[in-house]
Amino acid sequence: MKRVDGRANDELRPVSISLGYQAFAEGSALIELGRTRVLCAVSVEEKVPNFLKGEGSGWVTAEYAMLPRSTLTRTPRSISLERTVGRNQEIQRLIGRSLRAVTDLATLGERTFTVDCDVLQADGGTRTAAITGGYLALFSALHNLKKRGILSSIPVKGAVAATSVGIVGREELLDLCYEEDYRAAVDFNVVMTEKGEFVELQGTAEGKPFSKETIDALLSLAEKGIKQLFKIQKATLEGLD
Repeated sequence: MKRVDGRANDELRPVSISLGYQAFAEGSALIELGRTRVLCAVSVEEKVPNFLKGEGSGWVTAEYAMLPRSTLTRTPRSISLERTVGRNQEIQRLIGRSLRAVTDLATLGERTFTVDCDVLQADGGTRTAAITGGYLALFSALHNLKKRGILSSIPVKGAVAATSVGIVGREELLDLCYEEDYRAAVDFNVVMTEKGEFVELQGTAEGKPFSKETIDALLSLAEKGIKQLFKIQKATLEGLD
């Protein structure tokens, strides 16, 4: 089966990442994954949620939203916390968990790092792009605070990145675009750390259940793609001054 964009089954879409895309954020990154584009920006506040007050520990959280014309038809804005749709809540919690998994919260001080992930254009894989780009925005923010003498070190335990895999027409595919995603019989979102550990697996069969062998094959394919993303992240961070 030929893929809609001509890629090999185990090939990522073209990846481009620009650090410092927003001048006023403590850290920011624009990630482009094929036609999917997500802007990630970090804001730092000198406070923590109530459950962490007095503990000396920091917090990393995330918010996720899609701009109205990031898709083929207009997506209404969520103008209040009460109107945040369930899908957005699920995704932003996933992003937050993924970033906290590689951050040493105890060394942040009582500060909250909020990573805003705004989808400028969606063509599949927005949550995985947000995690991959969100890590770079967070690292950039920590780097900038260290430069200013606010932090003594950059408290990350390693990189985190994510990708999607699935089965379309009996073919195992890496990094699904939208047209592949909505036709997939099985699709997974996979989040991994640089140490090869899993942060989260989200897998679904749209019809026929899948076997353990299918899971193993898809996870191997995802790991191959995520290792490539780690290399891209590392090369991008080499540009930090």
